[in-house]
Amino acid sequence: MATLDQVLGRWEPVIGLEVHAQLSTTTKIFSSAPATFDVEHPNTHVVPYCLGLPGTLPVLNRRAVELGIRAGVALGCSIRAVSEFSRKHYFYPDLPKGYQISQLDLPLCEHGALSITTDDGKPRLVHIDRIHLEEDAGKNLHVEGEAYTLVDYNRAGVPLAEIVSAPDLRSAGEAARYLKALRAILVALDVCDGNMEQGSLRADINVSIRPRGAQVLGTRVEIKNVNSFRFVEQAIEHEVVRQAGLLEDGGKLVQETRLYDSA
Repeated sequence: MATLDQVLGRWEPVIGLEVHAQLSTTTKIFSSAPATFDVEHPNTHVVPYCLGLPGTLPVLNRRAVELGIRAGVALGCSIRAVSEFSRKHYFYPDLPKGYQISQLDLPLCEHGALSITTDDGKPRLVHIDRIHLEEDAGKNLHVEGEAYTLVDYNRAGVPLAEIVSAPDLRSAGEAARYLKALRAILVALDVCDGNMEQGSLRADINVSIRPRGAQVLGTRVEIKNVNSFRFVEQAIEHEVVRQAGLLEDGGKLVQETRLYDSA
């Protein structure tokens, strides 16, 4: 297998991040349930709406909108006077309604940017396509050695701002520096507590490669829910080498979603 340096001599990575930031609200985005982190007491920070019970309706948390706008202003975004929520349908055990309320066509914030330093010390502007608000899902708890899975809905309905960058990043180091700079802004403004270990800030990484000098984008692969700067770098480096090896062996990349295992 080729080394990363050998691969980077022939291929250029193209990277974008979708960063999920838990907003620093007292209650959840569409209900009065507490939004605080608690793994010791599962299914205690819930109300009927969190469980998707019939007859329950969402009521938007004004504070979540204010914090989303605060992040958008800090990142130079335009703020929509009218934004819109949509249903995004998934049929997962940790999503009791069978759909997630998110923003699609009319997000709260659009067209921002964040300046970072490239690997050779030069400034680069990373464009931010959008910041939209959505509710988080619950958490599946897989019991080792058992034929069943438990579900904790404490996180279900926690308010998230999803900050979506353009594919402007060109290395694992740039991606980590972008995430660090973004986290620093969100924490300084009290938009998010930035606790990556608890999942308050996590990134989905979109990675593709193309031959050096090419302009056409390659097939992207999404790596879900990476929750440390070091793992972001390692996941990108591993994926770049994997994609290059597959293409150079005559294989074909498939657009897919993968998970990163640090081991």
